[in-house]
Amino acid sequence: MIIVVGGIKGGSGKTTLATNLAVKRAQDHKVLLVDADEQKSAWDWSQQRDSLPIHRFEFSFVTVCMSGKTIYNNLLKLKEDYDDIIVDTGGRDTTSQRSALCVSDKLILPFKPSSIDIWTIGPIKGILSECVNPALKVYAVITQADASGTDNQEAIEILKEAPEIQALECTIGNRKAFRNAAADGLAVHEMFHPDKKACEEMQTLYDSIYI
Repeated sequence: MIIVVGGIKGGSGKTTLATNLAVKRAQDHKVLLVDADEQKSAWDWSQQRDSLPIHRFEFSFVTVCMSGKTIYNNLLKLKEDYDDIIVDTGGRDTTSQRSALCVSDKLILPFKPSSIDIWTIGPIKGILSECVNPALKVYAVITQADASGTDNQEAIEILKEAPEIQALECTIGNRKAFRNAAADGLAVHEMFHPDKKACEEMQTLYDSIYI
């Protein structure tokens, strides 16, 4: 399966989702993590992870950088060698993202529960209409969620108005644990003292996407 974590708004938590999903999936699958973002945040995260003692992990996965139109052909070739490929794209409409979407099975769109983020749903629908991939399934998830929950549910209800997109009820909170884990090259559940709620949120998202 090929999954793209994308969108056109920066700072929504795409790399956090991509890296955490990659680690969880790699526990019992052969996984490739593709960094298709010019900022290369997932690549930097993987470099930090590679600097940790090898005995720290019971499994591994491969991280590579790709960009441009060639992503389409590269993913077609690489999907024969991996059970799962997760593509982290940049926070804007890029050739890399469009190329990846044409060959992907699923697209995950993270949104912060704010009007500025939710307003990008219009342009995203335009991109999806131009993407020649009728098999693509699209999911939206609220990230950096409001602790009170009110803004989160309002955002979810707005997202539900787009028939092309399945708005997930699960949310990812604005938790320090995600930032700390990323700085160490880890998934949130791999920390020595993992945040229980953060782990539960990521597990729920994982189950929503893969099960």
